[in-house]
Parts: sequence; C-alpha cells; structure tokens
Amino acid sequence: MAITEVAVYAHLNAEDIEALGRELDAIREDIQDRRGAPDAAYIRRTIAAQRILDVAARLVIACSRGKFGWLLGTAALATAKSIENMEIGHNVSHGQWDWMNDPEIHSSTWEWDMAGVSSQWRYSHNYRHHVFTNVLGADDDLGFGVMRVTRDQPWRVRFLLQPLQNLLLAATFEWGIALHDFYSDHDRAATEREKTAQTRALVHKIKRQIGKDYVLFPALSGRRWRRTLGANAAANTLRNLWAYLVIFCGHFPDGAEKFTPAVLEHETRSEWYLRQLLGTANFEAGPVLAFLSGHLSHQIEHHLFPDLPSNHYAEIAARVRALCDKYDLPYTTGPLLRQYLLSLRTINKLALPDRWLSATSDDAPETASEHKFDMPTARYTPTRTEYRSRGPRA
Repeated sequence: MAITEVAVYAHLNAEDIEALGRELDAIREDIQDRRGAPDAAYIRRTIAAQRILDVAARLVIACSRGKFGWLLGTAALATAKSIENMEIGHNVSHGQWDWMNDPEIHSSTWEWDMAGVSSQWRYSHNYRHHVFTNVLGADDDLGFGVMRVTRDQPWRVRFLLQPLQNLLLAATFEWGIALHDFYSDHDRAATEREKTAQTRALVHKIKRQIGKDYVLFPALSGRRWRRTLGANAAANTLRNLWAYLVIFCGHFPDGAEKFTPAVLEHETRSEWYLRQLLGTANFEAGPVLAFLSGHLSHQIEHHLFPDLPSNHYAEIAARVRALCDKYDLPYTTGPLLRQYLLSLRTINKLALPDRWLSATSDDAPETASEHKFDMPTARYTPTRTEYRSRGPRA
C-alpha cells in the first residue's frame, strides 16, 4: 500500500523532521525578504516578451507564403503559448507575484490562454493538489481521476485502454485539465446556483478560446484562413504536449511517492514539507528549458514553496538538495527523457491487472511504502544509508 508512516519511510525521528521544517522555513523567509524590484522587472519583461513573440508569430504565419514561414510561425506561436501557460499563467495563478500588488499580475485577476477557467484551476490545483499532494482520495491530480498511477488504485477493465487514453490526454491536455478542474470545483458547489455559475464560466471560456484561435484570427487572414487555422491548431497541440510532458515528469516517475489519507491526521507543517519532498520529482534542465517549463523542472522546490517567485527556484534547489543530503533524504531527479520514460512505463504497466505484475504494492518502482523496509528480525534496526541503498525485493 502507499506510505502511511512518513517518518518511518524517511527514517527520521520527530526531532529530525521539525529541524528540517525549520531549515525550510528559513529558506522561505530568506527569499521572501529578498523579493523586490529585480523580480518585478523579471515578470514584467517576461509578459512583454511573450506578447511580442505571440504577435510576431501570428504575423509570420499570416504574411509568409512558404512552408518554412508557416513552420517558423507555428513553432514561435507554440513557444509563446507555452511561456504564457507555464512561466506566466501557472505561476501568477499560484500567487507568486501577488506581493507586487499589481492588479494586472495577480492570482485573483489573471485569466490564462487555455480552455480551463483560472478560478476553477486554482481550487483544483492550488488547494486539492498542492495541499494534499499524492494522498489517495484527496489529491484529484493523482492520475487526474482517469488513469491508474499506483497499485493502491484498484484495477478496472477500463484501464486496459490507459496507454491510448494517455496519448489522447497528451494531445488534448488543456481540454482534459479544463474538465478535470471544472468537475473538481463543481463538487464543492453548495447550491444549484453555484453549479450553474461554474458551468457558465467554463462555457464562456471555451467560446472565447475557440472564437479567438479558430474564428477570429483565421477570419482576419482572409483567403489564407486555412493556413492560420492549421497553424493555431498545431500550436495548441504542441503547447498541450509540452505542458503534459512537464507535468507528468514532475509527478509520475519512480520516486514520486504516494500516501494514504492517514498521513493527514495531525500533520504538522514540517511533515507537510517532508511529504512534498517525497511526493514530487525534478528533471534536469538548463536555463532555457527551465524557463520554457515555467521552472517546473524544479517541481520539488515548487511544491515546497508554490507561492515563491519561480525565478528563484534554481537557487532554492541547491539549498534543498543540500538539506536532502544532510538528512539522508532522496532528491528525485534525472534527465527529462528518462523521467518521462519512467512515467510512461508506469502508465502502461498499471493498465494491466495486478496478477500480471511482479513486486508488490509495498515495493514496486512506482509504488512503495514503509513496509518495503521490513526486516526478518525485529532486533535489527538498519541505518538511514542502509534504508536508502537497499534495492527492491524480487
């Protein structure tokens, strides 16, 4: 089963966990104290550059005549959309820039360029996912409610189609997220009036997105409307694939652990920090790749400090990794391709019934619990290093 005793799994005592929490709090306070004009200039430059790239891409698509111009414009538009979604929309909606008190760059007012409604996403993602990260039955993003990503989820016949469903989700990621966030927000509505308002908000947003990319801009292109329509569809698909890749690599590779609801009982802030460390994964990226991913190549740091400015994540990562070494905790990271292949292996493998799988729900690459460390004799207590170095049982 998933992890129930987080301290046992991490092989830390209560004093260790509280000390870890204090050191992470110190990192938070340090970054908060240093936020200022350079950070505000960074996000404003990013927004301006993204909008210029968006306009330039659309002009290239509309005005060029050859295939190269179409490909260049489409790639630029996909890049602009990815930056808007990942480095701007996602991070602004997390409140990373609320401290600026700029009404145009605030989590309560930003509406991003994708099908989902920002307010519905904030509830589903900022609350349900970030507060209850990888807790079975509490985190709606654990497989997004449609895919099996841990052996703790009972197998159903429909999961046989999971590999194909995964491909469909990748290509249509913004639409899947829009519906996922809508149903998550819809479930908390207390009255029919609230549910109706949520439905109207989603329908309005979908009309706006379809109207912009598939009606307005093609119409402005006149006789070349097909060229613009195809470019917009291709750019949206490429943006969807990139967002899917980044999100999956941060949550579903080996080492991103899952937890039972019992971990939430009397959970302290320090224990919450520890769960974030164990439940997320990074991928290796240089400055450009990190920027294009919204700095979610540092998914661990993002889950520890979701409301700190993303341009500080690389600096924070060095300090977090040092703490992991100090407390002998895993710091799950690897090349982007490797992290995705591990995620893909989990998705394809767990499409099958458990009786066809080796290992157990306590000791599999994608699913583990503190019981993986059980020893034949109760007199022996392994060290932290032995806990970490011990391989999975056959």
